[in-house]
Amino acid sequence: MKPARSKRPLEYPYTWDQFSHGEWACSHIQTRLDEWLPRMFGYHMLKLGGLSCELTSDHCNIRHQVCIDKLNPLRTIESESYSLPFINKAFDVCVLANQLDYIDDPHRLLREIDRVTIDDGYIIVSGVNPRSIMGVGRLIPWRKNKLPWNGRMFTSMRVRDWLGVLNYEVLELSCFGLVPVTKYRTWSVWFENSCSGLLPAIGSLYFIVARKRIYSLKLMKPEWRLRKQLSPVSGFVS
Repeated sequence: MKPARSKRPLEYPYTWDQFSHGEWACSHIQTRLDEWLPRMFGYHMLKLGGLSCELTSDHCNIRHQVCIDKLNPLRTIESESYSLPFINKAFDVCVLANQLDYIDDPHRLLREIDRVTIDDGYIIVSGVNPRSIMGVGRLIPWRKNKLPWNGRMFTSMRVRDWLGVLNYEVLELSCFGLVPVTKYRTWSVWFENSCSGLLPAIGSLYFIVARKRIYSLKLMKPEWRLRKQLSPVSGFVS
């Protein structure tokens, strides 16, 4: 298993137009996002990265939404991902669309996101499944230096373990998108429905919804039991 931290420079994407099949990937993730956002409530939402900024969230009940990136024109704040300019527990929902694949230290990024997420808040994470048809494309020599194949591509199970270490309960983990195509949508939908049993294993994209769980410690007070004291007999009854 490759280490999570990397020393090689990574090309950081800021728009879906940089991806091969970017429109296809964005539409699939947007569909899952539209299913979950109406269930979430709160005051503040964070979208980290240009890919997250381009996902629409009109159906969400959270109106104040902050988009962070360096180059995407939809950003509202420009900041480093490792040092977000917010206080602890500031956001109810955090969205990370394909961010872990293009950062040198995903553990550090998740810890920073955890810092700004409130108790019982939500984290939504998506990425490319390396065991999919789209993922194995990185083995082709002329593709390995292009997006999305130049990314790290962690498996969904590994990301789930990282979230578990931070005390997050995974509410949904799904893989989808067998064949990345932008044309012949009708054929691709029919093919995915026919091979739906294979999606959990070889779906091109994964989508994770996790909720932060904080279990407070309850002090156990010792139970003091008073021993019955034996009192001396004061006198005898005649």
